[in-house]
Amino acid sequence: MSELTRSQSIFVRHEFAIRRLHSLLGIVPLGLYMCIHLTTNASLLNGTETFQRAVYYIHSLGAALPLVEWGGIFLPLLFHAILGVWIIKTGKSNLGSYRFTGNKRYTWQRWTGLLAFVFLMFHVLHLHGWFHFGPWLAVMKPLGFANFYPYNAASSLAMAMDDWAWGLFWPAFYLIGVWATVFHLANGLWTAGITWGLWISPAAQERATKVCVAFGVLLTVIGTAAWWAAVAPGPAEIAQARETENEMYEAALKTGLVYDMPEKRYEAEEGTEAETDGAEAIIIEETIIVEPATEDSEEEAETETEPSEPAS
Repeated sequence: MSELTRSQSIFVRHEFAIRRLHSLLGIVPLGLYMCIHLTTNASLLNGTETFQRAVYYIHSLGAALPLVEWGGIFLPLLFHAILGVWIIKTGKSNLGSYRFTGNKRYTWQRWTGLLAFVFLMFHVLHLHGWFHFGPWLAVMKPLGFANFYPYNAASSLAMAMDDWAWGLFWPAFYLIGVWATVFHLANGLWTAGITWGLWISPAAQERATKVCVAFGVLLTVIGTAAWWAAVAPGPAEIAQARETENEMYEAALKTGLVYDMPEKRYEAEEGTEAETDGAEAIIIEETIIVEPATEDSEEEAETETEPSEPAS
């Protein structure tokens, strides 16, 4: 039996459970996390303080954060995406024969799923570098990846969006990716309801369509707001955000809201260079500022060094 046939037989034997697990993970935790993530990023429109405070609460998990990320986001995402690719390969679209709205949505769901997966992979690479491993990050950062610093959230996010192709590539890439992901989730809610038997009749499906469309429009607005909050700031706004973030960091460090982790600060990477530059400046200053002695200063020196007569 070939590997493909064996894989097909495994999928057929457990298709009922696999498809329901696939749809469930697409909603919880992935869909739920996406709603929270976009809403958190959109809070940047309310100011640097609001966004930075939200990021602080997320990273206050400390050592437990990677467990939450892998257990609640990355592993479910990989399972959902890999199984989705399998469904696309084994499924058959009849859009060419029957151009009904349902058939179009079936095709769009598959294409937006692929777009969403590519977008999310590059999104994580662009801002986080995939792996928090020193030698790996040393290679990724010069290439323009791993650009997000949680303790300088707003400023580093805006700077990352301004990289590559005169600041045009990433904004366009993120806007298309966010919209594709929102459609995939909103339409996926509708198909998940059918998979779980929540709306079977035509009337129930029509009501579900209205709810899912309203949800999709709302999340599109939130996602677009989050995108604009990241791409809109200019150099002056970024500098102001950096100053605010540094003030908040000192206060949060004193209250114990954040851990002392220099790798999560943008300033930490520039610290070594800044200290080196400062040392060189001091040396140059001491070397340059050497004034020749004047006649007045020589007379004063002779006066100070002339021995005084002993008192009688």
